[in-house]
Amino acid sequence: MGKMLVDAEVIRALADILTETGLSEIEIAEKDQRIRVARNLGGGGVVAPVAAPVAVETSSQVATQDLSKDPGAVLSPMIGVAYLTPEPSAPAFVTVGQQVQAGQVLMLIEAMKTFNQIRAPKAGKVTRILVSSGDPVEYGEVLAVIE
Repeated sequence: MGKMLVDAEVIRALADILTETGLSEIEIAEKDQRIRVARNLGGGGVVAPVAAPVAVETSSQVATQDLSKDPGAVLSPMIGVAYLTPEPSAPAFVTVGQQVQAGQVLMLIEAMKTFNQIRAPKAGKVTRILVSSGDPVEYGEVLAVIE
């Protein structure tokens, strides 16, 4: 492996993405070289505006369960920031206990200033919502469960 050339502009751009999305780390790789930028959100993290309270179950409450294998699990297709409402003063797209149709919008994930609709993969009842508005989410993370 040759000497890695560090491009300060790339690092600044990655740091900007962390700030914009609320993520705690980001990594890029090209051939055999990688750049990882991380930040500690311990005490002075960025706080995103949060809409009206929505009934949610935090991932710490279900930490002992592996919901990713649940047939009704709705997984995040990307890294980003979850939003349960279309705008801060609007009601939530869905709530726990609500019946949904296949294709119905459940929430949004913002990634690189683009809001992506997360739709119900099947019809059923929303039994769990595992994220809150403004939460950073990872690829493959369980967002909700539909039974």
